[in-house]
Amino acid sequence: MEIRDELKYSEDHEWILVEEGIATIGISDFAQDAMGDVVFVELPEVGSNIDAGKTFGVVESVKAVSDLYAPVSGEVVEVNEGLPDAPDSVNSSPYDDAWMVKIKLSDAAQVEALMDAEAYRSCIAEQ
Repeated sequence: MEIRDELKYSEDHEWILVEEGIATIGISDFAQDAMGDVVFVELPEVGSNIDAGKTFGVVESVKAVSDLYAPVSGEVVEVNEGLPDAPDSVNSSPYDDAWMVKIKLSDAAQVEALMDAEAYRSCIAEQ
């Protein structure tokens, strides 16, 4: 299972990469593995605001329907337009091809509250 050191992680198994005030968000390799084969992804519209800890989308797999929870707050500036047509990329490339949204952070301090890779490894080891 891949856990990238340069990313931050939430307890809900979303990852985040911040570059110049823009946060790219997706779900972790652990999460996609637990879900099984992903068959559907629903994402918010560009321009909508998402709040930390609140749902911003849905991922449906052969096992279950799972909400996506925002690890940070901000305005959606881009969505991965390819995911609705290729939801299986969540399974094959959760960190590269299957990022979900990019948001303009409204509170950069929220990023510091997230887990680094080492803390995330400990978190999933307990599950």
